[in-house]
Amino acid sequence: MRRLIVTADDFGSSPEVNQAVEMGHRQGILTSASLMVGAPAARDAVERARRLPNLHVGLHLAVVDAHPSLSPREAPGLLDPGGRLPTDLPAAGVRFFFLPAVRRELAREIRAQFESFRATGLTLDHVNAHHHMHLHPTVAELIVRVGRDFGLKAVRVPAEPAGILARAGDPPRSLLGHRFVGWWASLLRARLRRAGLACNDHVFGLAWTGSVTEERVLRLIPHLPEGLSELFCHPATAADATTPPGFRPTEELRALTSPAVSRRLAEHEIRLVGFGDLAAARP
Repeated sequence: MRRLIVTADDFGSSPEVNQAVEMGHRQGILTSASLMVGAPAARDAVERARRLPNLHVGLHLAVVDAHPSLSPREAPGLLDPGGRLPTDLPAAGVRFFFLPAVRRELAREIRAQFESFRATGLTLDHVNAHHHMHLHPTVAELIVRVGRDFGLKAVRVPAEPAGILARAGDPPRSLLGHRFVGWWASLLRARLRRAGLACNDHVFGLAWTGSVTEERVLRLIPHLPEGLSELFCHPATAADATTPPGFRPTEELRALTSPAVSRRLAEHEIRLVGFGDLAAARP
């Protein structure tokens, strides 16, 4: 059986992203969204999610490059001088691993974001992290430990099979980099399995981040492997000042709402699901 989760990340980051999530779910193939609880448009995202009972909503945990839930007074070693989570990802990773005081603040920030999600009243479908920082062993360990208190059942594993991308005619630009991420993803998967948490078998959208276009999705569908795959994307109804360079959010929305994409999924008998469906089916 081939099953596919289609997820929009950065839910709550802007009204344009929130509008795209609603459109992609109502009019297209989007089954899931990952909420940034501290983002400027998070309240609007939650209101929309409450009107979409079949949308699987998870926590897009932000420990870098985002608005925090804690104040600078509560996390002086974690936040930058402007009161934001750090934008230098490698440096942040080193600090998370080697500095006990920063790790304690990181644990409090992660707990605060889980608490903010619980306060929405939405069911926690899954967890992943902004910029895939849950690949970091310290962040992964804290997600598993803290998540137990909030009913965590599923986590994304960003393991993208390069061979499938090649068969779809669009291999990753850096095979070495892809393999490096895959190695960390295998460690994450092992940790999640030991904790009894559900996860996807494959992910797509990593090599195409910001450019999950209709053409690419149409070429990918016939080659989707057996098991549970997740296709993640970053749609929006319009680009704005926060859109990363090179991202094509309106084209990603077009892919989600494309009748041709829906037809091809049906032709190949690929079932659209959410992480919650996987977790519910586990013994």
